[in-house]
Amino acid sequence: MTAACGAEAAQRLELQVNGRPQVLAVPREASLLHLLRNDLGLNGPKYGCGLGQCGACTVWVDGVAARSCVIPAHGVAGRCITTLEGLGSRDDWHPVQQAFEDAQAAQCGYCLNGMVMQAAALLARERRPSEDRIRAELSGNLCRCGTHVEILRAVQLAAQRIADKDEPL
Repeated sequence: MTAACGAEAAQRLELQVNGRPQVLAVPREASLLHLLRNDLGLNGPKYGCGLGQCGACTVWVDGVAARSCVIPAHGVAGRCITTLEGLGSRDDWHPVQQAFEDAQAAQCGYCLNGMVMQAAALLARERRPSEDRIRAELSGNLCRCGTHVEILRAVQLAAQRIADKDEPL
């Protein structure tokens, strides 16, 4: 296998995405975001700033929220990746996804992936976060439409529902 026009040759990469093992040939320079969107067709994570500053590309790496646009795909070899598609489905939504719908917390929807993934990661660690804690957790996720009040309300609603059920996420 030879590289074309200076691009590095694709190399074998094994990882788990949304509970399924994946074996792919991926160029060394590819980001996790590009692997997820281009190779696996997962459109939950969005390309926003490309610098890890807006949060639109947030996924979980071994259960921890991370910015997929700045993570080299080969840097997550052997790890477990969860995207919005793996968090829940239309038939069985994660409590955060359901709360975002119930609170009508989306406007354009571009930030939604990052907000949901970041909020779900927080609630997996901390069942009853304060409003200040939620604000701090989401402070690195940008929403251009200004639905911050609705987003905060949705996370509080999800936290309440999760605490009421007292079930593991």
